[in-house]
Amino acid sequence: MTWFDESRLDDERALTGIDQLLRSLAASGARVRREAAGALEPLQEAVRRAAETGRPRAVVAAGPDSRLLRAVLEPYCPVPFVAWPAPGLPGWAGSLDLVVVLAPTGSDPGEASAAAEAVRRGAQLVVAAPEKSLVAQHAEGRDSTLLPVEGGDTLAMSILMLTYLNSIGLGPEADADKVADALDDVATACSPHRDISVNPGKILALSLADSLPVVWGGSVLAARAARRVAESLRRASGRGAIAGVADDLLPVLEAARPRNVFDDPFAEEKSSVRPVLVILDDGATDPIMVEQRRLLTEAADTRGVRVEVVEANASTEVARYASLLLQGTYAAEYLRLGLVADD
Repeated sequence: MTWFDESRLDDERALTGIDQLLRSLAASGARVRREAAGALEPLQEAVRRAAETGRPRAVVAAGPDSRLLRAVLEPYCPVPFVAWPAPGLPGWAGSLDLVVVLAPTGSDPGEASAAAEAVRRGAQLVVAAPEKSLVAQHAEGRDSTLLPVEGGDTLAMSILMLTYLNSIGLGPEADADKVADALDDVATACSPHRDISVNPGKILALSLADSLPVVWGGSVLAARAARRVAESLRRASGRGAIAGVADDLLPVLEAARPRNVFDDPFAEEKSSVRPVLVILDDGATDPIMVEQRRLLTEAADTRGVRVEVVEANASTEVARYASLLLQGTYAAEYLRLGLVADD
């Protein structure tokens, strides 16, 4: 049987066991700054080239990691935007279009085929990939720009590409320094050296210890962060965690049996796992999102379901997304640390 030992979250010996992982999370902001600085000159060259060729007919974001770009760009991009996670490119993509590729490792054959196809068709191509990698080699061409990265950090690479797209008028602000500052703020707040009473990552982990996380984000980016956080929670705990739109999550909350003050909490714990509603709040004020949040919280309150709110107060949408994602990742790792199995 697995149970949650909250004392491990403040136990130095236990924390030592995940020290390298926590250090990697804490360095998220530094990686964003490092990737931005390392690719500054080629990024400026790509912007100059875009100014000469003019606005593209469409933007194709190729590769499995294109979905974050889609979440950011779709509400803003003034030209058609397509996320293409499959190998190669859509049949219509050609010399009038811009193709961007995120290649975290640079070794994926599908990403390499997309880059090679863009070169063959004469499209404008901007690739973020490690130098001398498979993808970088296939991206060599007259109309191509390689944004060299160390690789491995998809968020840092995405910020780099979003900075480029913002610079040519195809996306919202994605200032790398602002994103890095937001990540640094989360790392400070969720530091393993901060006590569980004031550490938002540890507090959220404790709230989810014996529960089914139901994660909701209202805006497009918050919804993507919710899906990523739910994935992290599933990996960390080996238990269920769900994310989705309000219509999908409401039945889960409504199915929870209302709490009764006379219930035996230990008996209830053995019989079923109660949901906990986790709201990722990026400050969106769209009336539809506000109404969806109201419906979810009212359903939770009616049935005595706990509600946890994770807030992001950064100055840009992309920075708020990064903040929510990192807070959820910290919570997942603290949840992993606190779960212990009986011998």
